[in-house]
Amino acid sequence: MSDDCCSSKGKELESLARQSEQRRVLVIVLLINAIMFVAEFGAGVIAGSTALMADASDMLGDALVYGVSIYALSRSDRWKAGAAAFKGFFILLLALGIVVNIIIKVNSGVPPSSALMLIFGGAALVANLTCLALLWRFKTQDVNMASTFECSRNDVISNVGVLVAAFAVSAFASPWPDILIGALMAVIIFRSSLRVLTDAIPQLRTERA
Repeated sequence: MSDDCCSSKGKELESLARQSEQRRVLVIVLLINAIMFVAEFGAGVIAGSTALMADASDMLGDALVYGVSIYALSRSDRWKAGAAAFKGFFILLLALGIVVNIIIKVNSGVPPSSALMLIFGGAALVANLTCLALLWRFKTQDVNMASTFECSRNDVISNVGVLVAAFAVSAFASPWPDILIGALMAVIIFRSSLRVLTDAIPQLRTERA
């Protein structure tokens, strides 16, 4: 009886410690993404880069996503599944926002500043690789943390896309590499939203039942 009690108490303490560690990591990556959103979006506006603004918007989305993840950490599996579903829908909205930005860019036809794209795209890549490394050990823990890891992984892909677009814009003096990379980022983000929703919605239904 005593052994069972101690075992149960030990598992409970281990779970609480793990949640505390998750919370600390999520707060760190939230701050990184919030700071980088301000810097990168401002640079995207000045540079006139669709890819840079799309990447920055994704960082804002991640900052909000991490906030939701922190809120769900100490709650039930139903709350975690609900948080993951919210993140999936939010990622979908970001993809649609990027599409709107692409349409505006096509109509303007002005090449962006490749130098600013390289500087801030590189800084964003370093920031997101740091976030990915911090979240790596939690990626299979539950649906909430898995969807959070998914967001950071997409950010790294987007950052690489921004750097590729910057080199291509510089080489061809054309806005189309920026537009095409922005469109590719929208597709990647859209697929990610579907993956998160596919995992979260069935679990949410199961928990409700």
